[in-house]
Amino acid sequence: MLQAYIRGALGRAHYEILEDDGSFYGEIPDFEGVYANAESLEKCREELEEVLEEWVLFRVSRNLPLPTVDGIELQVRKVS
Repeated sequence: MLQAYIRGALGRAHYEILEDDGSFYGEIPDFEGVYANAESLEKCREELEEVLEEWVLFRVSRNLPLPTVDGIELQVRKVS
């Protein structure tokens, strides 16, 4: 489920070439603070995936809500 969530979120990513230096910028709408910048599109995608994974883990560790992606809702449940 986590892999499907990550893939779905990355599928929403938007990329652009920055005019000032020709580098690539990527971000995922509805995932505040998840963005990357790199010299190639491939590196930008890799960096964006890493940032997304860290962002998800951080939010889960703090029991913060996560956006629903392709019908997938990640929630932390207390197990006794």
